Amino acid sequence: MLPDRRHQLILRALRADGPTTVVALAEKVGASQATIRRDLAQLEDEGLLKRVYGGAAPVVGEDDPFADVAGVRVEAKDALAAWCANLVRDGETVLLDIGTTAHRVARHLHGRSLTVITSNLAVYEELQDDKDIQLILLGGVVRRDYRSLVGFLTEDNLRQVHADRLFLGTSGVRPDGQVLDTTAVEVPVKRAMIAASTHVVLLADAGKFPGTGMARVCGPEELDVVVTNAPGDEKTCNRLREAGVEVVEV
Repeated sequence: MLPDRRHQLILRALRADGPTTVVALAEKVGASQATIRRDLAQLEDEGLLKRVYGGAAPVVGEDDPFADVAGVRVEAKDALAAWCANLVRDGETVLLDIGTTAHRVARHLHGRSLTVITSNLAVYEELQDDKDIQLILLGGVVRRDYRSLVGFLTEDNLRQVHADRLFLGTSGVRPDGQVLDTTAVEVPVKRAMIAASTHVVLLADAGKFPGTGMARVCGPEELDVVVTNAPGDEKTCNRLREAGVEVVEV
């Protein structure tokens, strides 16, 4: 079994069962205990779980509910959203991440001949009556306060689709270019979105440098463009450019 598949099964087991022993995980995944221990060490380094004596436990993240952040840095988010919408070409398939900035991108897409795929319930509500847009809502478990869908159903759905562009949100970008998120449950979905997309655009207003986050989503090499509204940290921007990322200030 490929490591990524094992990691997915381990995280799924922890979400379903809570703290679990190495022995139990080895049985569930069908791997040796030594392999599971190595996997747990890697997943802990990425902030996706916490190792405990004899096994591992899920990490419970603390992020801000959708309603609490919808009114924060509105002008900056709208400027980023407008630039991103202008990047889209008619006929494309666009994947929109969770979060308030992605929702604002959706507001700028009305009347366009597009396919929009999303796990963002606010995006779904924004576009559901727009007859020009073919709208695909991914399945999953509803996180009501965060207006999102997550879980293995969401991840499985993403393996069945392909997008020309992904507009990805983040809670923080580290000086080494690593993209972070505040809650582990969203990370596998974001990674699946990246894997399903040809062109990845990260939306990161000035508050996201360095921002916050305990879980690694991806490295700079998996991004094509980072869009921000103010000069980012010089070290961070240099690292992004070294990785071939276009950094755009709007």
